[in-house]
Amino acid sequence: MGRDLTVFMVDWGQLGALPVENRIGRLDDMAWPWELDDVDDDGYERAHGWLRPPGRAPAWCAEYNFLTTTGAHLPHVRAGAAWADMRPLVDASVREVGDSFLGGLIWNADQVDDPAASGWGGVFPPATDRGHPNVLLVCLPEAVAGKARAWERVEPCLEGLRGPFAVECECECECECECECEGWAGRPDTFEGFVALLREWGGVVTEAARRGWGLVGLP
Repeated sequence: MGRDLTVFMVDWGQLGALPVENRIGRLDDMAWPWELDDVDDDGYERAHGWLRPPGRAPAWCAEYNFLTTTGAHLPHVRAGAAWADMRPLVDASVREVGDSFLGGLIWNADQVDDPAASGWGGVFPPATDRGHPNVLLVCLPEAVAGKARAWERVEPCLEGLRGPFAVECECECECECECECEGWAGRPDTFEGFVALLREWGGVVTEAARRGWGLVGLP
């Protein structure tokens, strides 16, 4: 079974008030499946991806349920790999804001750099098992605000990524049967799926930035 990804937007002041060694466990407690109504007590509909168990979750964090991934981490990895391949073919101005938006979410400029090894700058304890890090992403509030600004510039350019995606990510197999070419070489199955995931991340960073909160991703 593959690794999952659970993303929270978090009030950094409230998270910082917890002992470092308790932070992962506190967030992890919130990822259990609860019985949810269609709309929670803060008005977030399940269809919009945000989950907050009525009367159970703290007011300082909310979990996001990616509608296009069924909770799996692999689609994010594939999308990040697609961007890494596509970016040399993208206009420099779009590449710059795309890097700013996607960096640290689904793509890292330096794949050797492993923030989990150093405990994410003291926000969380260092991972004890490098093969299964306790944290998959950390995005501080100030970084989230920058990503929200980048998303505003990236969103109008999404259709322009179709050509680079076709060049780098679409299978060139000419067979007429339904073979196993989709998602070849660990890339997204379709351009539409790739863009849909980016739009979800755009919604996540926009909402977190509106609140002045940060983001945390747990496996």
